[in-house]
Amino acid sequence: MDSGFAPAKVNLALHVTGRGADGYHLLDSLVVFAGLGDRIGATVSQHMGLAVEGPFAPGVPVDERNLVLQAALLLASRRKVRLGAQIRLTKVLPHAAGVGGSSSDAAATIRRLAELWHVAPLLPDDADVLALGADVPVCLTAPAPRRMRGIGEILDPWPTLPPAALVLVNPRVELPTADVFRALERRANPPLDSAPPPGFDAFTAWLARQRNDLEEPARALAPAVGAVLERLRQAPGVVLARMSGSGATCFGLCRDLAQAKRAAKAIQITEQGWWVAPVPILS
Repeated sequence: MDSGFAPAKVNLALHVTGRGADGYHLLDSLVVFAGLGDRIGATVSQHMGLAVEGPFAPGVPVDERNLVLQAALLLASRRKVRLGAQIRLTKVLPHAAGVGGSSSDAAATIRRLAELWHVAPLLPDDADVLALGADVPVCLTAPAPRRMRGIGEILDPWPTLPPAALVLVNPRVELPTADVFRALERRANPPLDSAPPPGFDAFTAWLARQRNDLEEPARALAPAVGAVLERLRQAPGVVLARMSGSGATCFGLCRDLAQAKRAAKAIQITEQGWWVAPVPILS
């Protein structure tokens, strides 16, 4: 995978299994990556700087509030790099959307700057990487699917997924993750079932038995999530629809990219204000 590509992270299932004494929620999630994402470019500079472009650039901070700069400064500090970098973020994914945009950006920044500065990248099991954000470790493992547990620090390989594609749909509603977790009523839920046997039909049947425990509080905070899910379930070729992460992006699972494109077109015709993207699942 191109070191500067920051693919969308999709939680095909997300179970909240508890809450630690430190207040962090414990998760059990199947994470995949999509063939669509932001991009990180960088050139050597005397100073550290960030510029943002792309369709979702408005509103993105260019100071140290941005995880891209936090990741860059962390790598420079840990690897004792005295050079800086002028970083360019092309923002293709919507904000606060449940597809790990900022975390994937941070992971891509670590990969791209390690290449630019000729140093070793930080690893997913590094405590400082986890401190950047709970999704950053799994994004460093992209594009392979992973089972993510704990607060994001326990990452296990997942058996090869059958070929499949997704329709990603966001009603252009931002849902801050903290708000969704705060609205969650039940925090001790069963973990994922054991992995299914090979094949698309077996995988789909297995996935239908899993959940996203954040979907109910997200729908209460943003009723548009329910409208998206209903529309996805009506779309041709969609065999399962669910919210990703903490929302508001939802996905429709399709057998292949051709069916995902047909479903996306059907949705775009009637819901022209929504962000709709047919994407392959990476492996």
